Amino acid sequence: MLVQVVGGLGNGSGLAVSGLLLKDITGSSAWSGMAVVMLTLGAAAFTIPLSSLAARSGRRPALTTGWLAGAAGAAVTVWAAATELLPLALLGLLLFGGSTAANLQSRFAATDRAEPAHIGRSLSIVVWSTTIGAVIGPNLTGPGADVADAVGLPDLAGPMLFSAVGFAVAGVLTFVLLRPDPLVRAAGAPKPQQGVRAALPHLRGRTLTAVWVVASSHAVMVAVMALTPVHMEDHGASLKIIGLTISLHIAGMFALSPLMGWLSDTWGQDRTILLGQSILVVAAAVAGTSGGSQVQITIGLTLLGIGWSASVIAGASALTASLAVQDRPLVQGFSDLAMNIAGALGGLLAGLVVALSGFGTLNVAAAVLTIPVVVLILAGRRVAAQTS
Repeated sequence: MLVQVVGGLGNGSGLAVSGLLLKDITGSSAWSGMAVVMLTLGAAAFTIPLSSLAARSGRRPALTTGWLAGAAGAAVTVWAAATELLPLALLGLLLFGGSTAANLQSRFAATDRAEPAHIGRSLSIVVWSTTIGAVIGPNLTGPGADVADAVGLPDLAGPMLFSAVGFAVAGVLTFVLLRPDPLVRAAGAPKPQQGVRAALPHLRGRTLTAVWVVASSHAVMVAVMALTPVHMEDHGASLKIIGLTISLHIAGMFALSPLMGWLSDTWGQDRTILLGQSILVVAAAVAGTSGGSQVQITIGLTLLGIGWSASVIAGASALTASLAVQDRPLVQGFSDLAMNIAGALGGLLAGLVVALSGFGTLNVAAAVLTIPVVVLILAGRRVAAQTS
């Protein structure tokens, strides 16, 4: 929980300015969506190596590696901002994604020794811990600019400095304090299997549905969120207002996590997923019709975070519950890989859709992505009822 607070601050601080930083370097808003693309591709690139390391050696070395890679990436991005080198910025954001992979795999570390009836609760408490840092992070754009000015850097490099420090501290805390290793303690000797191929035999039935739920919900969230700062800036919003909107969006993602975990455990994973998909549709409708209304876009982004929270927490709980402890790390890693690739595609296509047809069309497309999830969940419930 402590690591998630510190790491969440780093994630929130860097995420709020990454798209604007690329826009400043290139002079074109068309590049803004590439920030989220590189962040999610970076997270995807780290996911399988980190999950393989966890399966082989435990959670502690895997999570430590991810946080320290993120710290290096944030530092490289600061260097890129100072030199205005686009390739260097893209490389930095790619490495920055290592922190996202560590953040995601931390929630599964919480379930390694959880009772089956409390998987959702255990997972959601660690997700909730991200709230404090993640909400404060985007609001550090102002103080970050002051720090950057003091050391002779561009204003947008300041929040990235905070990210580098936050990730480095998260890595050290993980290495020092995560003892005994929860995965080694739960599963005995970690399995030697590693890589995507080892996860494939487990991708069927309930497990496959859960992976789809998590990946699709993340794609919806990233697609809309990635272009929101640009949409707001185009309508005259200040950096502080943009930072506040992203903060409330992140609060929606994490602050209600314990409630979503409780609903998943008591009300049912399927019902909680369907609730999340409904909220995502409402969020797309509100954000997509916001125009220049800063209040409406903020409400839409907050609902977007809440819908993501319900869908991803219940989906991750369903995934964990469908697997034996010793099989979890690699399949959970595959799920995070699918999640990050879906997010990267969502961010990439979002920029193209907005350029061609506008922010409203992007939200319509995002809402359509919820339909396959609803169909899969209802079909699975029907099969389960017939089997029973």
